[in-house]
Amino acid sequence: MTVLQLLGSLAATLAVYGLYRGIKLIYGEITSPLRDLPGPNSASLIYGNLGEIWEAENSVLHEKWVKEYGPTIQYTGLFGMRRLYTTDTKALNHVLMNTSVYQKPEAARYNLSRILGSGVLVVEGDKHKQQRKVMNPAFGPSQVRELTEIFIAKSIQLRDIWAADNANQGGTSQVDALSWLSRTTLDIIGLAGFNYKFDALSSDPKNNELNAAFATMFKAGTKISIIPMIRAWFPFLRFLRTEQDAKVGPARETMSRIGHKLLSESKASIHEKSAWKSRDLLSLLVTSNMAKDVPEHQRMSDEDVLAQVPTFLIAGHETTSTGTTWALYALTQDKVVQDKLREELLTVDTDNPTMDELNALPYLDMVVRETMRFHAPVPSTIRTAVKDDILPLNNPFTDRKGVVHDTIRVSQGQTLLVPILAMNRDKSIWGEDSMEFRPERWEKIPEAAGGIPGVWGNMLTFLGGPRACIGYRFSLVETKALLFTLVRAFEFELAVPATDIIKKSSIVQRPVLKTDPDGGNQMPLIIKPVIRA
Repeated sequence: MTVLQLLGSLAATLAVYGLYRGIKLIYGEITSPLRDLPGPNSASLIYGNLGEIWEAENSVLHEKWVKEYGPTIQYTGLFGMRRLYTTDTKALNHVLMNTSVYQKPEAARYNLSRILGSGVLVVEGDKHKQQRKVMNPAFGPSQVRELTEIFIAKSIQLRDIWAADNANQGGTSQVDALSWLSRTTLDIIGLAGFNYKFDALSSDPKNNELNAAFATMFKAGTKISIIPMIRAWFPFLRFLRTEQDAKVGPARETMSRIGHKLLSESKASIHEKSAWKSRDLLSLLVTSNMAKDVPEHQRMSDEDVLAQVPTFLIAGHETTSTGTTWALYALTQDKVVQDKLREELLTVDTDNPTMDELNALPYLDMVVRETMRFHAPVPSTIRTAVKDDILPLNNPFTDRKGVVHDTIRVSQGQTLLVPILAMNRDKSIWGEDSMEFRPERWEKIPEAAGGIPGVWGNMLTFLGGPRACIGYRFSLVETKALLFTLVRAFEFELAVPATDIIKKSSIVQRPVLKTDPDGGNQMPLIIKPVIRA
């Protein structure tokens, strides 16, 4: 067969497959159980409502639609594909608990797997249950308690860097909090995650090969271009290559080489009976995986264990740094809250508190809870029904024909959005001040918040059910350690008008300046040293 014949056959195959998918899509939309659900009209034949969603700040447009049409609606995605959106707590509980029915979309899992391999964020079904069972012991309270020393040490290192720069600037200086906190949490997850030194806070940070390899992989996995989209949606075309793929191969080899070295070191320490010295998550995971009470068939393979290294990086790095950045932003917007928090933190007579001492500070806990509620780092997530289902509702809806329903029929392949941020600030749950940052609300939690199916804090920030965030305790104590150290040392002000700060995200919602949209993600703050009496 000549090259032209091969290309002709490929084009014909694509045309037939495209026609099949098109007919299936049109038929599915015509017969969709969602077609009579209330919701906004499509704004574009190709993009549906996605263009206006992208232009708006996270969750704002969805919240407007809920106010207009009710808590359960449908809107339009690409090529007229309907998306289900609900803030009904009964429906969301059903979705999050029934992971055999509602899973991450296959295309999303494929793209994630190119970065993470078969990590716990990617796999579904029995494989996910197996990994969670082995990994759970590494994320318990006693394990996080042991890691708190690392959180504090790195927080102090950041404090001292800022203090030295501040002194050189005459007592007032400007910092990009997001950038510095990102470097700090990278150092933390390196040491606490797998006993690896990134030295991102070093005064002369060297080009760290693991960090460089991961950055290359992450960029390749998130870069928007036509070929990655085609590969995600059409599995038989995954042989297609992009310019970025040439860089991915060496990066993957680097990650594999370093990962195997870290894994070998962890195993060696266990065999030498010195595992008690290893507090990092990878060593704890290896210990759990080798436990005598874990049957051989339930143990994770070396490749599955190695897949958790990039998983720790992506899940334990940017989310915590972004959340802490928004906490500092919130403190700049309310000096009373900032002063009240600092007053409590200064009652502690050590710079090196334990996890229990951090958790014993009630106002710090309220500030962290309110940050996680109001500034949830991940504003939403997507699920796809892998088979037909009936979704129960607390609040019946009236369809476009005037018929009242207390359930929704969901067809196989239906996409739905899990609205993390919208649930966290729903006025029907949190009251009329739900759109305000007010830590004192946690002195008395609204009764309605008890219905939110979250794993922690009466909110959806860490999701809920079998796929809830496994590292939520780690993230919360790390955030408390950072705030404890920094707020004791500095007063914070915003270096730009608050109206200049907007939130934009692909996965994690990060700050961007309206006046400098090409300047990347940033949070410019002015810091001054706290003068203690």
